[in-house]
Amino acid sequence: MKTRILGKDLEVSAVSFGCMGMTHAYGAPSDPVEMTRVLHAAVDMGYRMFDTAECYTGINEDGTTAYNEELVGAALKPYRHQVKIATKCGVYFGAERPMDSRPASIRRAIEGSLKRLGTDYIDLYYQHRIDPEVEPEEVAGVMGELMKEGKILHWGISETNEEYLRRAHAVTPVTAIQNRYSMMAREYESLFPVLEELGVGLVAFSPLANGILSDAYKAGDKFEEGVDFRSHMPQYTPEGFEANKALFEYIRALSSEKNCTPAQLSLAWMICKKPWIVPIPGSRKLHRVKENFEAGSVELSAEEVASIDEKLNALNPSGAYGTRRG
Repeated sequence: MKTRILGKDLEVSAVSFGCMGMTHAYGAPSDPVEMTRVLHAAVDMGYRMFDTAECYTGINEDGTTAYNEELVGAALKPYRHQVKIATKCGVYFGAERPMDSRPASIRRAIEGSLKRLGTDYIDLYYQHRIDPEVEPEEVAGVMGELMKEGKILHWGISETNEEYLRRAHAVTPVTAIQNRYSMMAREYESLFPVLEELGVGLVAFSPLANGILSDAYKAGDKFEEGVDFRSHMPQYTPEGFEANKALFEYIRALSSEKNCTPAQLSLAWMICKKPWIVPIPGSRKLHRVKENFEAGSVELSAEEVASIDEKLNALNPSGAYGTRRG
């Protein structure tokens, strides 16, 4: 199992696990018994960081709420001291204040997350999105207090920019940022020099561009409206498939040369780019979970990574969901 260090001393597996899709955004919540089996198998494979959030919820068939944190916490309880749990606060879908990072709100959120996860500490606690009404110094201050209290061990920011990161880091050092990053979403490469300067890691969410870089889908595939976000993602439209046809063909051909799958190549590209990048792909399917983890064993030289970058620049992929062009 390959590991890497985020920030000063947070050791995690080179490929870590994004748990969101088990209850949120990719259709109705899955059977918790089956998802527990998948999570146990992931630990056995070598996954060592599992990512969730307080807002990753769905609606069960009986109308009750499926809390991702409850699922993850219960499943990982037997392995609590073997794994790192990351969760997030500050996003409230449909609320009057959808981004809320006021200190009092963060304190309420941490207590809820600790309870749902069934733990007395969280390894990595993120501000899920920037709250435009709260200064970064104020957020960093309360995170520092939570660290002193032992409720969190590290903190991070999701979808941050350089100014916000620098100001927050100056108050309480940031261990990692979690930003969207994939072969189809490279905007945040402009932050790389800052991350290296500050010693901050990058946890890459949507590293397969919401699954499309897995090569498991084709134009015309249908997704359930309202509960599966892919139903309105631009990369899954017929036009999106056509616009990115050359990209998919390139990844398919190169992965064949490297004796790996397109998903593994896409993940290995970012893993081999920087020693402080950790992708968090997710899946409900055990064979995909295994495939993703094995991407950590795919070796790409610096020259090969640079060559891929040049090709991506030339292909100029159509903007995926969540990018400025998507």
